[in-house]
Amino acid sequence: MNPLLVVAGATGNLGSRIVNALRQRGAHVRVLVRPETNSAKVDSLTQQGIEVRRVDFADLPTLTQACTGASCVVSVLAGLREVIVEAQTQLLQAAVAADVPRFIPSDFCSDYTQQAPGANRNFDLRREFQSRLDQAPIAATSILNGAFAEVLTYNIPLFDFRQQQVGYWEDADWHIDFTTMDDTAAFTAAAALDPTTLRFLRIASFQPSPRELVTLAQQAGRGNFTLTQLGSRDDLAAAIQHVRAANPAGEQQLYADWQQMQYLLSMFSVQNHPLDNARYPDLTWTSPLTFLTN
Repeated sequence: MNPLLVVAGATGNLGSRIVNALRQRGAHVRVLVRPETNSAKVDSLTQQGIEVRRVDFADLPTLTQACTGASCVVSVLAGLREVIVEAQTQLLQAAVAADVPRFIPSDFCSDYTQQAPGANRNFDLRREFQSRLDQAPIAATSILNGAFAEVLTYNIPLFDFRQQQVGYWEDADWHIDFTTMDDTAAFTAAAALDPTTLRFLRIASFQPSPRELVTLAQQAGRGNFTLTQLGSRDDLAAAIQHVRAANPAGEQQLYADWQQMQYLLSMFSVQNHPLDNARYPDLTWTSPLTFLTN
């Protein structure tokens, strides 16, 4: 009998990829969606033969029933405190009540365990939920993938293709963790089906330095980029404080401008080491040149 995996957050970009990767590995996937979830998204899942349960996360008995029989609950929920802390806590309580042996939280980020509290609002929320998860009678595994490689297509200061510039803070030779969403999904699916995982697994498709990004951009046919220092890490931290103070509405926004700056700071502050890429030998990791060429 194929193992049952329960996934919350499957209608999102990463979540849908994790569901596909699980199914490719032969798992039976049960997706949990809120009652108000767009019907078109639900129909798309059911047409693929995926079991979908509409569940109010505040309804613990129904949520518990939806988790019953699973070998692992995978959370790919995205949001602020009411989601990352509160909704995930409800999902965790249901998983425990249903005797699910394993839980993968919606971390999927840089290694927040290496970063001081207060440096990144969204990481602080994950840290708060971590304290609850680590007290629960369930085996947990967080997957830390650095930054999604797709941010390199967003014209961020690190890789500014409009100005043909690679910007960096502090150190041009600092290696930055990037993992594509597909690679993250493939690894997560393998980990979800692995009963022997560690508490934290760290991965990266590639780890280029800003200096190496200049060369990679040229090799990928992106043009000739210049390497430009944008300041020190302390300069970036000070700029974040200024921008955050000027944008109080950002406290209610998942990706406020200052939160994006906080993520850039994390990319230049922490590194995934050692990597667990070799844990599942059947996986193939995307190279930086392949990613930048596509």
